[in-house]
Amino acid sequence: MKTIYDIFSAFAKACLPLAGAFNKKLKLGVQGRERTWDILDQKVKSSMPKIWVHAASLGEFEQVVPVLEKIDRAAYQVVLTFFSPSGYENKKDTHLADVVCYLPIDAVSNVNKFIAKVEPSLAIMVKYEFWPNYLNALQETDCKTILVSGVFRDKMPFNSWYGKWMARSLESFDYFFLQNNSSLIHLEKLGYTNASVSGDTRFDRASQLIERDSTVKEIESFIGTKKCLVIGSSWPEDIAIMKNWLKRNDTNATYKVIIAPHEVKEASIRTLEKTLNYPCIKWSDIQNKETEKWSSPSTLIINNIGLLTKVYSYADLAYVGGAMGTKGLHNILEAATYGVPVMIGKNYEKFPEAGKLEDLGGLFSVKNALEFESITDQLLEDDYLRDKTGMICGHWINSNSGATREIVAYLKTIDEKLILD
Repeated sequence: MKTIYDIFSAFAKACLPLAGAFNKKLKLGVQGRERTWDILDQKVKSSMPKIWVHAASLGEFEQVVPVLEKIDRAAYQVVLTFFSPSGYENKKDTHLADVVCYLPIDAVSNVNKFIAKVEPSLAIMVKYEFWPNYLNALQETDCKTILVSGVFRDKMPFNSWYGKWMARSLESFDYFFLQNNSSLIHLEKLGYTNASVSGDTRFDRASQLIERDSTVKEIESFIGTKKCLVIGSSWPEDIAIMKNWLKRNDTNATYKVIIAPHEVKEASIRTLEKTLNYPCIKWSDIQNKETEKWSSPSTLIINNIGLLTKVYSYADLAYVGGAMGTKGLHNILEAATYGVPVMIGKNYEKFPEAGKLEDLGGLFSVKNALEFESITDQLLEDDYLRDKTGMICGHWINSNSGATREIVAYLKTIDEKLILD
């Protein structure tokens, strides 16, 4: 099976440029990977020890941020790689790394070239990034390797007839920092005990938000004295179940609503405005001082990236998108950390943190428009219920923080100079 995997990887390396001609996202990845070697040649410093950090996409990057913030960049150069355009295109200019590029396909020729150029002395993988050839190469070079916020499940290649051989590549990890007990059990079944349940570093990332200044005067002016529903990272499937409630709210001028869609391209914003079918104000209108076109709008659309975490601090109730369709639930922790009740869609089976918060009573999953309208009205009208639910969310974040502390303590055993005081 290893031979078949290598043939497939080489085939993917050769065919991706052709596939990119028919898919915009693939095209971004293909073009980005073509620049990888030049980026490495120009920015990797041979005179410094390197830490290679790999995150598949934007969500995994957020998980490793608390660790990246602790690394002493005067002592180590950080090389950050992404597999997905959603990670690279949004974080290619991050100040938390010295070199940022796409990860070349896991073909043997790519792997040998990449490891030779980077020469990492430490590798940090995030969540479930298990590329066999890269892991084997790290083991051969005696590079210290850890997994941060790791997850192991039943439905992973290691547990299938065609992927059992991949379990051997896990030997390259010196230590696994896992999110939950079920992952620890799955890993032990594979024969690995060099692991502990440290938790999800996203809780540390979320808990840091409340310590930062989230003031946005324009948002305060927009909300005024009314309660506010924040709809974060929404997709069309999410808006579809709430458009009638939003229209009614606009007619009655009862609450303020802030929508921060996942996709902020002009065409997507126009589609959102057409779906809502009532006058809304956009963040760009406020920035361009074109607010005189609207008279006390009920809904503000955030048509840029990077403001949502601050917007959540103004919410009385938050709906986090992605789970009404099949795109995947977005980060509920960013809302919960502010002590805000959280609502989501119905498809969240692959997001155990949502199930946990629902069990505790801090999160509500809705299946349709009727459920959305009923729960939204109840939470916005009942101050006691809303405060109690929000308190559960805030406590949940605080009680699950601390994963970064364990990881940093381990990294200090590798090299005291690695971590900032």
